[in-house]
Amino acid sequence: MAIMEIITVNPTSKCFSRSFFASLTVLVACLIIFSAVVHGGYDVETVLKKMEAAYDEVKDYQTEVEVTIYNKDGSFKTEKSLYTFKKPKWIRLDLVSSHPRMILVYPDRNGKVLMRLPGLLPVFTFHLMLDDPLLETPSGQRIDQTDLGLLIKNIRHSLTDQRRGPVSISEGKDTIQIQVLANDHFRERVETTYQFLISKELWLPVEVGRSTPIGVQEGRIIFRNLRINLNVPDSLFQ
Repeated sequence: MAIMEIITVNPTSKCFSRSFFASLTVLVACLIIFSAVVHGGYDVETVLKKMEAAYDEVKDYQTEVEVTIYNKDGSFKTEKSLYTFKKPKWIRLDLVSSHPRMILVYPDRNGKVLMRLPGLLPVFTFHLMLDDPLLETPSGQRIDQTDLGLLIKNIRHSLTDQRRGPVSISEGKDTIQIQVLANDHFRERVETTYQFLISKELWLPVEVGRSTPIGVQEGRIIFRNLRINLNVPDSLFQ
């Protein structure tokens, strides 16, 4: 092997220097690759391609979303909603907790967010800009940035060009979990440790965890009962 051959060379020669650094570069590259391999046979790129291929086949989906935000004092708040999506990019949230029976639809006819409060009168309907403070979230994520298609793109960025630390990947019976330190998806100049949980049945993300680089938990999103290709009618988004 190359490393064994180097040991027999005069360490003061230029040939040794070139061979040593070339071999060291290969060794480091191999270690990086091996660190991202799952014992079950899935590596990062394979998982990414499987998610992208699975999402290409999705026409619409519906899921029960559970969002938990953790405060610095250790307390937390959880909100639940029914999330419906239809390609190319129609979104509806039926809030279950926090503001029960409130409905958010994006986009309306003018590209805004329709907010419908409980009640039948038009006075309970509002049309808001995407960056309206009423729609602000702790993560900085807008309603038009909530679909699985964008999440999968962001996961790819987190594992490639926006990666800022090692990748940890493990395989369970039904899921694959990936952890990585990367640029935050929605906050500029912030690094976040992400935990992505991917279903091996659907090959789609079913959970995203966020924590600081030193391990302080910030938030978690769980997609429960994720169902795809339900033939959701257009009228649901009107």
